[in-house]
Amino acid sequence: MTVVVGWTPDARGQAALLRAVHEAQVHDEPLLVVNASSGTAPVDDRFAGAAELAAIRALLDSHGVDAEVRQPVVRDVTDALLDITEEVDASMLVIGIRHRSAVGKLLMGSTAQRILLDARCPVLAVKA
Repeated sequence: MTVVVGWTPDARGQAALLRAVHEAQVHDEPLLVVNASSGTAPVDDRFAGAAELAAIRALLDSHGVDAEVRQPVVRDVTDALLDITEEVDASMLVIGIRHRSAVGKLLMGSTAQRILLDARCPVLAVKA
């Protein structure tokens, strides 16, 4: 089995990544880091560049974790993350979350909420 983390290059993503590294070490499982983008914007600040990917790989190497990093460009990031967890038979999915008001969730939807409700594996939601 594999620990999967939905990672973005921000504080939420960093918190999720560090917790996922810990979980992978504790359970002696490989780690799959997923940094997905819908590709709808010319510049997606949640899609990591070369320097950010190099920093992540260095962090993973320093922790001695067997890890893979994927950067799919997909139509729906949430669906892609859920599909990947099923593809690799994930033991756990780790995501970073942020506080949103009830109105904000109503108007904009919630990626975290969809993941929590639709994932077939345990989900660990981490605050930055």
